[in-house]
Amino acid sequence: MNKFKKLVIAAGLILSMSAFTVNGKTEAATTTHKIQSGETYWKIAKGFGVPLNSLMAANHSKPLYTGQNMLIPNSPYTAAEKDLMARLVRAEAVGEPYAGKVAVATVILNRVKSPDFPNTVRGVIYQIANGHYAFTPVQNGQINQPADYASKRAVNEAIAFSGKGNGSLFFYNPKTAQSQWILTRPVTVTIGNHRFAR
Repeated sequence: MNKFKKLVIAAGLILSMSAFTVNGKTEAATTTHKIQSGETYWKIAKGFGVPLNSLMAANHSKPLYTGQNMLIPNSPYTAAEKDLMARLVRAEAVGEPYAGKVAVATVILNRVKSPDFPNTVRGVIYQIANGHYAFTPVQNGQINQPADYASKRAVNEAIAFSGKGNGSLFFYNPKTAQSQWILTRPVTVTIGNHRFAR
């Protein structure tokens, strides 16, 4: 059941706040979106960087009609976390196909959810294991470069896609990989110069 409240923030400005229930748990939705012609749940989830299943649950999987308002749930990741992921994606996947950028972002999200890695985006990206950073761009400073538009889009798409991939936890370039251990991991997919693995 949706509950709507209106809060006057400043003269003439009204912010709609709403909540929805998923599996008996109340979740917050901070905004509504007016559906445009041709939009689908998938396109909207990618655009806002929210998991597709959360978006559908917030709207009870109802058919979408142009001009109708729909609830947009909070993203599970903050703007700062999305930016940090996008900067890593840019640094790790520069020159790679767009699908490869999405796959790199997916590895980060999979690690956050895995009990074998830190449980925050920052913790995963800045992790040091056996005296080495998990990601080369953290060590060489490339992580500090601003993210490009494609990398930001890729992060939003990976968030929208959450839970629907092959569970990749690693990626590497087989031509330049120095670790023999990484070569023993089960490969999930190869995109461009990167091999993804569990």
